[in-house]
Amino acid sequence: MKQIKVRFANIGDAKTMLEIYAPYVRDTAITFEYEVPGLKDFKNRIQTVTNQFPWLICEVDGQAAGYAYAARFRPRAAFQWDAEVSIYLAPEFHHMGIAAALYSCMETILREQGYINLYALITHPHPASEGFHRSQGYYALGVYKNTGYKFGKWYDLIVMEKQLASFPEKPEPCMPFYELDEEFLIQQLWKSETNILSHKSSPSSEKKNSMPGGDHEING
Repeated sequence: MKQIKVRFANIGDAKTMLEIYAPYVRDTAITFEYEVPGLKDFKNRIQTVTNQFPWLICEVDGQAAGYAYAARFRPRAAFQWDAEVSIYLAPEFHHMGIAAALYSCMETILREQGYINLYALITHPHPASEGFHRSQGYYALGVYKNTGYKFGKWYDLIVMEKQLASFPEKPEPCMPFYELDEEFLIQQLWKSETNILSHKSSPSSEKKNSMPGGDHEING
């Protein structure tokens, strides 16, 4: 049986996660970045995100298999209950239930923090990623036409949304994830590991390159 470990990432994981991310920059339009970020830049991105949001990394038999994180959707104050989600897997770790498990874990934590709306911005068309997000409860809001140019081609961007909670009349500010109850956080990590171990691949499971992409934060 494979050894599965899901934990919160830190800047010490930057090199390993950058190795997963780099091929998406160099070889695909899943991310709208042209150049692979430097290690220092990537560490800064991790630090910025984890000041507020969860960033998860999954290891299989000690090897980094993929990571997922949330980030601010927009900088204006009225958007503070919204978050943007992203995930990247190493190609040899598709079809193992990792993406679904990381998303489920991350969403549970975000809900507990007080976030209400989640958004994924995906290079369109991308049937695998769009199908994955639909399977996780996201629905399409609309498409930005010809909004990104890479590899000599214009790309659309589809926006998909998931509502995590009801809309309170007077919402409280979202708390940083690390201020949540430690036992609660440990339980969510353990659940995600269990979900991966119990996963059985099927035609509707995660498909190759089933990751969001777009011109935003780390995945853009």
